[in-house]
Amino acid sequence: MQIIKNLEYLKNLSIALGFFDGVHAAHQKVIASAVDYAGKNGLKSAVITFKNHPVCYLKNVQPSYICQREFSYKLIENLGIDYLIELDFTMISGLSAVDYLEKILIKYFSPKAIFTGFNHTFGAKRSGDAKFLTDNSVKYGYEYFEIPPQKINSEIVSSSKIRDYIKCGNVESANAMLGREFSVSGEVIEGNKIGRTIGFPTANILYPQNIIELPNGVYGVKVLAGGKEYRGIANFGSKPTVCENCSKILEVNIFDFNENIYFQNIEVKFLKFIRSEKKFSGLDELKEQIQKDIKTC
Repeated sequence: MQIIKNLEYLKNLSIALGFFDGVHAAHQKVIASAVDYAGKNGLKSAVITFKNHPVCYLKNVQPSYICQREFSYKLIENLGIDYLIELDFTMISGLSAVDYLEKILIKYFSPKAIFTGFNHTFGAKRSGDAKFLTDNSVKYGYEYFEIPPQKINSEIVSSSKIRDYIKCGNVESANAMLGREFSVSGEVIEGNKIGRTIGFPTANILYPQNIIELPNGVYGVKVLAGGKEYRGIANFGSKPTVCENCSKILEVNIFDFNENIYFQNIEVKFLKFIRSEKKFSGLDELKEQIQKDIKTC
């Protein structure tokens, strides 16, 4: 997949439009449909997106994403997209829906097909929607495909719903909608090494600042380290038993693992919420609780 960060002329594309935060099950359907159309009609496929979510610009807020942007691009690449076109939202934020269609999509990409989710909008005052794209398809010579709502357990899959699940620690429901495990990645940093004194050494990473935050607590996880996947247990929080007013950190005890991975990147995939973080009377009580927690993984 080629990532393009400036407008270039790439004619006769099958295009998927959206921000695709998380690349969840519904996003995958939109993107895969564009790829499938391209393959059947001898075209190249493209995702047209933005580096940062438009709401960050429109409401002047910091991003709170489901996954790191580089990771979302990797997920998109895995779906078979040929081009990922990353636009600067500030350059097009003032365009009407007609101007965006004519001056960006048609002028630069001459799309043969456009795919969006059922609730996708664009242009000033969100005037560009499924009806708008349908109404203009003949005039501009493209086919338009509106992907209907995708449901998991009778619920419509959406980024906002996934964020709500993550915020309350319901990673199992979030994972069902994502079609994979919710995860974060980071470099393993040195900690105070208290875990190893009670038989549970941990790999510690800083939780990414721009990712939706889980509740403080203990989770069953999988860990991708050194190209291999392991099971483990993780605590996210401020370690109240051993530390006063500590910053939050993600500590992972990796099962059946005894390698030095300091300063290496690992990916922590969350499987289930086990319990909330709490302060214990001391290390002995903490060790006893960890042993119980592991049995529930």
